[in-house]
Amino acid sequence: MPERRSVFFVSDRTGITVEMLGNSLLTQFEEVEFKKVTLPFIDNLDKIREVTNQIAARFAESGKRPLVFTSLTEDSLREEISKSNAMVLDLFDRFIVPLEEELGVKSSHAIGRSHSAGNFKDYNHRIEAVNYTLAHDDGVTNRNLEQADIILVGVSRSGKTPTCLYMALQFGVKAANYPLIPEDLEKMKLPPALLPLKSKVWGLSIVPTRLAQIRQERKPDSKYASLANCEWEVSMAERLMEGAGIQYLNSTTKSIEELATTILHEAHLDRRVY
Repeated sequence: MPERRSVFFVSDRTGITVEMLGNSLLTQFEEVEFKKVTLPFIDNLDKIREVTNQIAARFAESGKRPLVFTSLTEDSLREEISKSNAMVLDLFDRFIVPLEEELGVKSSHAIGRSHSAGNFKDYNHRIEAVNYTLAHDDGVTNRNLEQADIILVGVSRSGKTPTCLYMALQFGVKAANYPLIPEDLEKMKLPPALLPLKSKVWGLSIVPTRLAQIRQERKPDSKYASLANCEWEVSMAERLMEGAGIQYLNSTTKSIEELATTILHEAHLDRRVY
C-alpha cells in the first residue's frame, strides 16, 4: 500500500500559481498517494481559521501531518496558518523574502499580481488569442487563417483542440487547428487553405489503439471508432505529414503542457507568461 498524505494548496487569489508549483514538486514522490485540496480566495482571518480547522481534522483522521503549500501575502494570514499541525511550505517566505534581501527593496505584497487583469494590454492580447483559437477550431473557418501563430493538423481526436486552447490561454498564442479528414488522406494532400501557410503548420499523431478508445467514448461501435479505421487514418496522416515536410508529435503519452511547450520551443514562438 502506498503512503497516503493530505495536501492543501491555500491562496488569497486563484491558487493557480501555488497549485502548479506544489504539484510539480509532488510529482517527484511517485510512491506516495496524495489527497489534494485547493482552497482559493482565503483572504481574511475567518477563512484562514476554517482552513486550519480542516487541516486539524485531516491530521486527527490520518495521524500524519498534512502538507500545506501557501501563497498568502497578508502577514497575519501567514502567521495564523503557520500554527497548523502541518508541514507549511510558505512560497512567500521561501522566495519573496530572500528576493527582497538580495534586491535591497521590499516587495509590494499585492494580492493576485501573477494572475490579474491589471496589465490590460497583455490581458486583452490573451483574450484575443483565446477568441481566435475558439473561432478557428476544427477547421471551422479559413477566414484570417494567415493571422495564426501556429496551426495544428492531425486526425480527429488526436489532441489538437486542448493543445491549442492551452497555448492561447497560457501564452497568448493564436493557435488554429485543422482536422485531416479521410478525403485529405485519400488524396495524400494538405487542405488547400494550409498550403501557403505550411511554415506555421505542426502535426499531432496518436497510437491507434488509444485513438480507438477515445473515439469509442464519443461514437460507440462506429466505423469512426473502429481500430481498423483508426490504424488506417493514423498511418495515412503520418505519411501525409512526412511527405509534406511537417514536423509532428505523438500525443499518446504526452501531457498538453508538454505538447504545447515543445511546439512553442521548436517553432521559436514567444512565450508570453501571464
